[in-house]
Amino acid sequence: QVQLVESGGALVQPGGSLRLSCAANGFRLDAYAIGWFRQTPGKEREQVSCISASDGSKYYSNAVKDRFTVSRDNAKNTAYLQMNSLKLDDTGVYYCATSKGGDACRWRTNEFASWGQGTQVTVSS
Repeated sequence: QVQLVESGGALVQPGGSLRLSCAANGFRLDAYAIGWFRQTPGKEREQVSCISASDGSKYYSNAVKDRFTVSRDNAKNTAYLQMNSLKLDDTGVYYCATSKGGDACRWRTNEFASWGQGTQVTVSS
């Protein structure tokens, strides 16, 4: 079964940090660019980052740039999203997905597939 599994979400105070993981089951992650997204109730799913498979290029939305870092460990078949200086607005369910463009990043939700089930991040004091 081809599947992505996110983990690492938690309740954290503003200013805190979390690292999310995205593990691939049933396929090799190293052939795909990986996108990270988040969603809150009543809002559309928002892409926050992408890491390519070809050269490891990294992309971020303005909302998370300079606070989040995306990475991948192909040997572990896992991608990561390190989130620092967390804000209340970072609260949401975070998802990872594979790019339909193969090893190249895309910046549209409908250009991603193999979505995981998501992991909840709650930033609250």
